[in-house]
Amino acid sequence: MSNQTSESGACCSPLVREPLTEDWAGDLARMFKALGDPVRLRLLSLIASHAGGEACVCDISESFDLSQPTISHHLKVLRAAGLLDCERRGTWVYYWVIPSALQQLSAVLLTESGPAAPSETCTSTEVPA
Repeated sequence: MSNQTSESGACCSPLVREPLTEDWAGDLARMFKALGDPVRLRLLSLIASHAGGEACVCDISESFDLSQPTISHHLKVLRAAGLLDCERRGTWVYYWVIPSALQQLSAVLLTESGPAAPSETCTSTEVPA
């Protein structure tokens, strides 16, 4: 992942400040696509909201009427998109959300207020460094 982030203190969402690079757009698209499935969105939410910020696959599987291989597939997609990480502890795997990935997703869409449109301060003729 390129992990491109917006400049500190920038006034606008990267979408309205400047065009996304091809690599960054690809990274973001993979993350948004992974979250486009309701099961994966719920999995991410269950893990993020679990006590301690991590969850054992044994704790989250019972929340779905899906087979274990299907749950594993969805978790693999979320990991491949860079939204989750995990660690095997004995026979169980524990998952947690990668905060920087969620920050990337929110930062690219975030505006000071209202719709993603340039503000007066964003439309200056200064070229970003």
